[in-house]
Amino acid sequence: MDNHKNSLTDISYFPGCSLATSAKENNLSLLNLCRRLGFNPVELDDWNCCGSSSAHSIRSELADDLAARNLFLAPAGRPLLVACPSCMLRLRHMYIHLRDDEAARGYYEDKWNRSFDPNLNILHFFELLPEANLPNLAKDREHSLNGIRFVPYYGCMLARPPVMSREKNYYGLMEKILSSLGAEPLLWGYASRCCGTFLSVARPDVVRPMVNNIALGAKETGADCIVTACAMCHLNLEIRCDLREPVPIFHFSELLSLALGEDDHKGWFSRHIVDPEPLLRSKGLI
Repeated sequence: MDNHKNSLTDISYFPGCSLATSAKENNLSLLNLCRRLGFNPVELDDWNCCGSSSAHSIRSELADDLAARNLFLAPAGRPLLVACPSCMLRLRHMYIHLRDDEAARGYYEDKWNRSFDPNLNILHFFELLPEANLPNLAKDREHSLNGIRFVPYYGCMLARPPVMSREKNYYGLMEKILSSLGAEPLLWGYASRCCGTFLSVARPDVVRPMVNNIALGAKETGADCIVTACAMCHLNLEIRCDLREPVPIFHFSELLSLALGEDDHKGWFSRHIVDPEPLLRSKGLI
């Protein structure tokens, strides 16, 4: 076991506010997945909010400062792993700004008394998956995903501002990966619908019908569950859905870890509002 740990490749890790608080189950399953793929995520020391939420729309200068500070905390020579789509958007957008704007770069170098790393590689965790050969890692496990029927929910993570229009597009990745591990993706019309994001706090009356429509769409498709890769989407889909029989919602990282044979998942599913364990037991996954 010690030899395995020593063989892991260190990568910097920015969990962001959601994975550090309301979505700890997402964080735990993601860290487990990374280690099974051969990576050791090293959390950024003293990281702060990425500047998402209300900050970037109310006080853009503060939001820029928050995003920039995290980039200057990242050690040189190591990729920076991000899981939250909003965090990825804010950090990547700021990186492009600093890379292309000499004045902004100089301002922040003076402010933080550190040099900007123009070679910083900011990775969404999706980027670790295509080269990992997950079916090969799971082939000797007793359990696969046993035909669980799911609908993929990307929410707004596929939308980008113009400056990021040439960035990697992840459309279809969840379907491709999970089907290779024995799950069955279903077609539906809500994969990119907005969940209401932070409006869930200020206007739950607006978000609730949005979320109910998404959940109803999954049920009408015949899905066993919804799979999302955004902690905020997961939270909204659970807390704002008031259907009598809601659909279980999984973090993408949870199903991936299960497919690779992870058994220590008690800390994940007990945090879900919609209990997914009856479904998983019916499929022989736990």
